Amino acid sequence: MSKTNTIIALVGAGGKMGCRLTDNFLKRDDYTVHYLEVGPRGLDNLRARGVSVADPATAIPAADVVILAVPDVAIGGISHDLVPKMRPGALLMTLDPAAPLDGQIAGRPDIGCVIAHPCHPSVFNWEPTEQGFRDFYGGISAKQAIVCALMSGVEADYELGARVAADMYAPVSRVHRITLEQMATLEPALVETLAQTCMEVVKEGYDTIVAKGVPADAARDFVLGHLRIQIAVLFKEVNGTFSDAAYKISKRAKPVLFRDDWKKIFELDDIREQVRDITTR
Repeated sequence: MSKTNTIIALVGAGGKMGCRLTDNFLKRDDYTVHYLEVGPRGLDNLRARGVSVADPATAIPAADVVILAVPDVAIGGISHDLVPKMRPGALLMTLDPAAPLDGQIAGRPDIGCVIAHPCHPSVFNWEPTEQGFRDFYGGISAKQAIVCALMSGVEADYELGARVAADMYAPVSRVHRITLEQMATLEPALVETLAQTCMEVVKEGYDTIVAKGVPADAARDFVLGHLRIQIAVLFKEVNGTFSDAAYKISKRAKPVLFRDDWKKIFELDDIREQVRDITTR
């Protein structure tokens, strides 16, 4: 691959998500990337990768794309510092819908803004190598889909953002175009407020029965095996059903475990409260 004219400023390049993007950009020679970082640990992470830190005073005005790979609680202040320094026609990218939906991203009428988030490799991915199978986050060798939303700007901004996102999250199987509000419905509402919370409760249940004397290995094998087939049935990966007893017991359990109004977490007003919790220190 030969270099394009696309110049990227990756802000927070040494952080948790920033390192994943840095590792992928280092595999490519079709972008010119300026890596920006200020945290001591992040600077150590970049040094370990042989990456030199750029000067934001020159990197931001020169960039075609500025990517904010920084924590949700910091992204508002950082965007208000950097966005005024971006050149007209440039593109701002964020990696999560929380701060944009909360109105914390600095805006300008002469730049675009795209939000791009990874779906992470599916539990039903088939990966031919052990490395691919163990790539749970994605961005190394396991295929994953991504979601992209155009928050502001024109179609060309979306196309550039989707291309950059597919490269920085590679290998990517599909790019789903959705709205900012739909992305926030997916995260935090669906996968964090609901799915992660349910999985945390399942893990608490596992810990509870182990404490009661069930062998830990037996409990782990049992619950993880059942989770796989339960997900496969519910999401139509297999042409199967649960047993009559299983349906009977889940019907009994749902009103015990969940409030009648639990689906309000998918209403936009509630989602706005969720993202406000995320973006507030």
